Amino acid sequence: MKARETIILSCILLSSLMLATQVFEKPKLVVYKLRYACDPDGPANLLFSFCNTSLPDDDRVTDLISRLTIYEKIEQLVNTAANVSRLGLPAYQWWGEGLHGVAISPSVHFGGSTPTATSFPLPILSAASYNRTLWNKIAQVTSTEGRAIYNQGRSGLTYWSPNINIARDPRWGRTQETLGEDPKLTSMYAAYFVKGLQEGDYDHNQPREAASGGPRRIKISACCKHFTAHDLDRWKNYDRDHFDAKVTQQDLEDTYNPPFKSCVKEGQSSSLMCSYNRLNGIPMCANYDLLTSTVRNQWGFDGYITSDCDAVALIHDYIHYAPTPEDSVSYVMLAGMDLNCGTTTLLHGMSALRKKLIWEGLIDQHLRNLFSVRMRLGMFDGNPTSLSYGLLGPADVCTDDNQHLALEAARQSLVLLKNEKNALPWKKTDGMKLAVIGPHANATREMLGNYQGYPCKFITPLQGLTGVLSEYSPKIKYEPGCYDAACEGSHLILAARRTTKEADAVVLVVGLSQGHEKEGHDRTSLLLPGHQWALVSAVVEAAAGRPVVLVILSGGPLDVSFANDDPRIQSIIWAGYPGQAGGQAIADVIFGLVNPGGRLAQSWYYENYTNIDMSNMNMRPNASTGYPGRTYRFFTGTPIWEFGHGLSYSNFSYNFVSAPRSIMAPHLRHQLCSSDRAVMKSNINCIDEEKGACKESSFHVRVSVRNDGPLSGDHSALLFSKPPLSGVDGTPLKQLVSFERIHLESGAEQEVVFKVNPCEDLGTVGADGIRTISLGEHTLMVGAEHHTLTVEKWILRHGES
Repeated sequence: MKARETIILSCILLSSLMLATQVFEKPKLVVYKLRYACDPDGPANLLFSFCNTSLPDDDRVTDLISRLTIYEKIEQLVNTAANVSRLGLPAYQWWGEGLHGVAISPSVHFGGSTPTATSFPLPILSAASYNRTLWNKIAQVTSTEGRAIYNQGRSGLTYWSPNINIARDPRWGRTQETLGEDPKLTSMYAAYFVKGLQEGDYDHNQPREAASGGPRRIKISACCKHFTAHDLDRWKNYDRDHFDAKVTQQDLEDTYNPPFKSCVKEGQSSSLMCSYNRLNGIPMCANYDLLTSTVRNQWGFDGYITSDCDAVALIHDYIHYAPTPEDSVSYVMLAGMDLNCGTTTLLHGMSALRKKLIWEGLIDQHLRNLFSVRMRLGMFDGNPTSLSYGLLGPADVCTDDNQHLALEAARQSLVLLKNEKNALPWKKTDGMKLAVIGPHANATREMLGNYQGYPCKFITPLQGLTGVLSEYSPKIKYEPGCYDAACEGSHLILAARRTTKEADAVVLVVGLSQGHEKEGHDRTSLLLPGHQWALVSAVVEAAAGRPVVLVILSGGPLDVSFANDDPRIQSIIWAGYPGQAGGQAIADVIFGLVNPGGRLAQSWYYENYTNIDMSNMNMRPNASTGYPGRTYRFFTGTPIWEFGHGLSYSNFSYNFVSAPRSIMAPHLRHQLCSSDRAVMKSNINCIDEEKGACKESSFHVRVSVRNDGPLSGDHSALLFSKPPLSGVDGTPLKQLVSFERIHLESGAEQEVVFKVNPCEDLGTVGADGIRTISLGEHTLMVGAEHHTLTVEKWILRHGES
């Protein structure tokens, strides 16, 4: 095959030379512009086997790699992969972002016929919806708009989203990107969001399998980041570039790694990103045990692993873990990292090769991982507009349906934190005098948070409120109170007071911005910034008992206990960073067009939480040092609002309809778990889990949910489990099992079914990092309702006696 191709190419070159000798004028230089790989109008690349769609993908990838020179191979190992014009291979930028809609990033170029894209709420707010279907739909729209922009030649197809790190500490600047503090919730989001990005909705005849029977084709390549134990950016004297996360095996297996495992096994993500930090002394991008032994060998990952940007350079240049830059290249490639976001591999790869720190076969394996994903994206199948999803274009971006989904996502996610005496919803009245006050009252880009794009449009809180009251001839006055969220001066507060005194009711919109929490910047305080507290106090005093609702825009939690304790502030709404339609959603909730159903995905703490050393990665409390532990699963203190808190305009009640009283397995071997001294002392047997038996022994819990309130609305039922001796010797106080969001009319009742895997949902992880299930009484909880379940027997690993 190759000999035939060589002969044909030689004939083409010879014919060109003969033609040139017959022309007396100076020939014009014609430069072919590479549009996409395997272009039929390109330089004879239809002859290449890697362009032959009838061949298996593995064979095509092998052919492509075999045609590259060693330097060309190294040029493909960085995010700015170079073009190879002789093969018709265009340059490719791997780095795209799609955290909550297509975002500004190196591979995405808004403009032309696609100047905007739909902007959804930040994940920390979307998480509060507890709606898997919603998460999947958001990802589907992102992938559709991403493909449409790609078809215009303005983006790539590899998006480095989602961020599935655990928000261990409320001060972390990137909390807004995450799903909060719970590994179960985050794991579910990872699976549903990744599937939405990669699988799409199959509305465009997308084949589930490649024509050759190879790996399944994908719409957009998702990337779960940042693996692992990454949740500190810059706090006091610590920064992510130098930070060494000291993590126990127990916390790694119980908290930090489960979302990534779900991303790989359930979501089947085509990419992971290794993080900047070290883990117990080893840079994550050079951690063979995790990148290869765990991710590839144990979890079965078959995609590519990219570094976070410049994480490879840090290994030598910043933390001096590697003695030379060439050693940095060697360390990460041997560990299993495929793609260097940065230039270290490009600059020092050849030198590392000459020093025999790496070898060509190793490079080829990394190229195989990279090109295989691009092959699954159809990037070597010819003109993208003639392939699956090829008809997607500008008309598929910012559609009415997409924008309505952005609004619906915000509506479903807003959290009603406080509502004294059912002060909300307000009634719309003719000529209502409304004061709309605060640095975020007319927010636009502030609603988008980080990793934002150019939204289809903005609906600010002021615009949303004005629109809701438009038929009632309202008298709405707006005062910012501060120039921005920093609120460094107090001279605008007087005008806010005057406006308040003239109003019938006040909507006060405060909170944080990217100046306070963002990538590269963590907070040192949980209080409202600048003079915002003074603004709130002044407005509340001026209101003199008239209705005041406080709306908070933020990613991370804030200590607003002063407002929670103040009866003059009847209602508090947390709106996160709600995306392009956030203002409309806020207005809809305030005036009862929507019954709020969001529930916090993170606990909100008092300011004294900042006394905890943010660099302490331990999840579990330590009584001897006074360390209180992290998150609702382990925190021994009292938060302002706990994970799962969220009010409604209705009251919902629960009743356990059916659930087993005991779990019994046909075979039994009791084994005292040496890692659990508390269990041993109490003579409660504990047995190692066996995955097959766990799945076979899954059971269903049926709970009846009734809407006892006057309004219809959505409600998320959260099922928790409480193990024996909860809170003792590192055992969780409780842990999330599952959740279901339903809609109920007033007075209606519906049965919700939860599927429970005993090992995952009743088990706990010991100090050795092994998940076990304690024999004895476990408690299942939904709201105030409890059900006791006794674990009496369990199957140990097959073949053991």
